Amino acid sequence: MSDALDATLNATHDPALCSWVASANAAGCDFPIQNLPFGRFRRAGSGEAWRIGVAIGDQVLDLRAVGLTETDDMNRLMAADPGERRALRQALSRGLAAGSGAEGAWRAALLAQAAAEMAVPCRIGDYTDFYTGIHHATTVGRLFRPDNPLLPNYKWVPIGYHGRASSIGVSGQAVRRPMGQLKGEADAPELGPSRRLDYELELGYLVGAGNAPGCPIGIGEAERHLFGVCLLNDWSARDIQAWEYQPLGPFLSKNFATTLSPWIVTMEALAPFRAPFERPAGDPPPLPYLDAPGHRAHGALDIVLEVWLQTARMRAAGGPAMRLTRGGTRQAAYWTPAQLVAHHTVNGCNLQPGDLLGSGTLSGPAREEAGSLLELTLGGQQPLALPGGDTRAWLEDGDTLVMRGYCERAGAARIGFGEVCGTVVAGA
Repeated sequence: MSDALDATLNATHDPALCSWVASANAAGCDFPIQNLPFGRFRRAGSGEAWRIGVAIGDQVLDLRAVGLTETDDMNRLMAADPGERRALRQALSRGLAAGSGAEGAWRAALLAQAAAEMAVPCRIGDYTDFYTGIHHATTVGRLFRPDNPLLPNYKWVPIGYHGRASSIGVSGQAVRRPMGQLKGEADAPELGPSRRLDYELELGYLVGAGNAPGCPIGIGEAERHLFGVCLLNDWSARDIQAWEYQPLGPFLSKNFATTLSPWIVTMEALAPFRAPFERPAGDPPPLPYLDAPGHRAHGALDIVLEVWLQTARMRAAGGPAMRLTRGGTRQAAYWTPAQLVAHHTVNGCNLQPGDLLGSGTLSGPAREEAGSLLELTLGGQQPLALPGGDTRAWLEDGDTLVMRGYCERAGAARIGFGEVCGTVVAGA
């Protein structure tokens, strides 16, 4: 990459660095001082204007209250020059470090996350969902096309479609079961609530600085235009989708709800967790506009992803959620964030600060790494056995779905993404 912005380590990544916020130093903490993700918050129940906050341990630091920004507009902050973003991260790290002279003044700008209400982390103008999970694409393709599961264009072009920005919500939301046309054995379809409601385990890549119309972003510059990453659950009504998706793709089956985690983990914070971009032997190399030496060296991200399910019965009995999935991006993602940006703009499309690019379902090669019930239950044919005698082929009303992500590597401090959760409720 031309300026190695997101693969360069500096003092903010030092694994020995500690914070005067004691909870940030706890083992397994998602938000140590090496992370410093951004979100929008206010005091729960206050109705106040949204503020820009940074997660540190179990606290939120009000950025404007400590004089590190003059704006409460997250999109404006995201659009800043990469050098300004680096400087802000360094100032946050110095001010929150143990022994900092800023501790006395900055303590007054902290709010416990438990006392905060979170919003969608930025204003999202446009949302594009990609299909980068090759194992997901292959498994799903095999369910419908046993002899030809992966279409010939998949290994050449990042497949994507335009989603619905207006129905994007933040973690904790209730997701109402959608209505749509359902096609059974009868000649005519019927209108009814989806009976095959599913989740999709994804990452969301949020755009920082945009590009002018007609001006593609080269692969070497692509990450300069990415601000950071969050968790994303792209809920899916499989029965509605099966009837409507040809010839133009999904519509009502996908546009009713997409849920994001509230914290944006910046590309700078992910620097210790980069990995080479590698293709399996025999696969075609990317076309030149999707390839560069720096990208091959460290274009991929190494993130662990998990999915947990708690049914209404499990919750009533005081039982914990059950983990359904544990996988990672290195095996799941066939295309990288930089390649998505380069491909999205190669035709001259202009991206804007806050635009969201979904990774698509990130499933690994093993069954326990599947990122959807469609794969875990083989299209509903093999329901999952759950504690308390429940089974699930598809999501039922009262089910709470939780996704978590984190990065850990020898020689680096573990950082996390928090979680994105949502509970299914009956339709209108």
